Amino acid sequence: MSTASRACCTLLTLACLAVSAPAADFQPPDPPQTTAPLGAGIQRAMTLLATSTPTHHNRVRILYYGQSITAQQWTGQVTAWLKAQYPNADIEAENRAIGGFTAPSLIRTAEHDLYSFYPDLLIFHVYGGDTSGELEKIVQRVRQRTTADILMRTPHFRWDTSVPRDGSPDDPKHKGAIDADEAQAVFIRAMAPKYGLELADTRLEWQRYLTKYDLRAKDMLADGIHLNPLGNQLMAALVIPHLRYQADQPTDTWRNRVRDLPATRAADGSLELRFVGNRVDAVTAPEKTDVRPGSATLLIDGKSPAEFQELLTTTRPSISYKMWWPALNVAGHSAPRVPEKWTLKITRVDAEAKNFWFSVTGSVTGPDGEGERGKRFVSNSGRLIVEPGDWWMEATQRYANNAVVPEGFEVTWEVKPNYLTTYQGTVSTDPTRDTTTTLFQGLAPGEHTLRLTPNGPLNIAAFRVYNPPLAAPLAQPLAP
Repeated sequence: MSTASRACCTLLTLACLAVSAPAADFQPPDPPQTTAPLGAGIQRAMTLLATSTPTHHNRVRILYYGQSITAQQWTGQVTAWLKAQYPNADIEAENRAIGGFTAPSLIRTAEHDLYSFYPDLLIFHVYGGDTSGELEKIVQRVRQRTTADILMRTPHFRWDTSVPRDGSPDDPKHKGAIDADEAQAVFIRAMAPKYGLELADTRLEWQRYLTKYDLRAKDMLADGIHLNPLGNQLMAALVIPHLRYQADQPTDTWRNRVRDLPATRAADGSLELRFVGNRVDAVTAPEKTDVRPGSATLLIDGKSPAEFQELLTTTRPSISYKMWWPALNVAGHSAPRVPEKWTLKITRVDAEAKNFWFSVTGSVTGPDGEGERGKRFVSNSGRLIVEPGDWWMEATQRYANNAVVPEGFEVTWEVKPNYLTTYQGTVSTDPTRDTTTTLFQGLAPGEHTLRLTPNGPLNIAAFRVYNPPLAAPLAQPLAP
């Protein structure tokens, strides 16, 4: 997959990712050839969309994740179609794809980008990782850590830029990319039923489209791999048919992932919930104008949520010097963390600009050591680990006109709590939408007890419990 990785990293990617005008001569593709009902693998998300009404707007979070192909215009076309098709749903769509990152890199950034977003629907593809295992591990972790439906596509067709448009698709220069993409498509097709994915076999349908309209792969591309306006429209047109609500499909595989459970009052006046899951939201009761909501102290299994390390999340580190990708893939750790902001500062760059040194500081931890780009770094407190392979700042020299990362350049990120220690009751001001408050997210799987000790009246109608389908103990530390 090195060819795809290099292609995704070129400066031409910036132009390819820009929004372009739709192609006026686009011909829609035939319906996908599939034995499974379209949308069968994403019916929880589609049910939320399709059952939204003017009097009950469901909130649906959608995440696009992958590399530069997933960062392109077709994802915006898909989102626009969904919003037009389901105008009563509150759709929150975000694209966190990173150009140039194959699966071995993306599995690292997913620790910051993917699981904490906790989407209802993940639309995903990334090159690489099918033989080394990272591709499947990303899917496994989504299933272990979230309740998301997953739509995964197979790779489209590339075209070696040294072969003219009227050249042969069988030109040997295409062989490496074709063989790699075919192998990954076979792998993804086999993985889909294993994990209950919605398979959008865009590779199969892409080939049918090219054959029907006597086109070459190059006709859909801006370079050797990135999509031109026609390619963007085709990709959207091949994904959209899978975004279908199937009311007659069984719900057994997804109906218990997210459930609303009643709030049970204990003898001492506290609210108690016994549950299996990794996230709980409080659902506000209908407004009572004569009652001012109070607050409540939270305990999970008799302990403050602040005592659970897995309830901390780390944001994506800031971008590299003059480039779009994160300067650092993963901010790992070995010692217990605390909520705080981190700053990594470049303190020295060698004369040939091939190496650099840095210092790190936490807003709570304070100065926490100095390191060198080429060596594994463990901070004095153990709250930060930087692996040599997780640096991406040196790529600036390759792709940003040989710009050298300057001394004083800073990389920042934050360790944030994914929990509340005190719940403050809220007032439901819109009867057409659920008013919810996430109490915690990311708890290790298993049976747990939540207790809220109130200070004043609590207007909680129910607890919304999220239970990932492949919940399994999380490794410590949380970095892969």
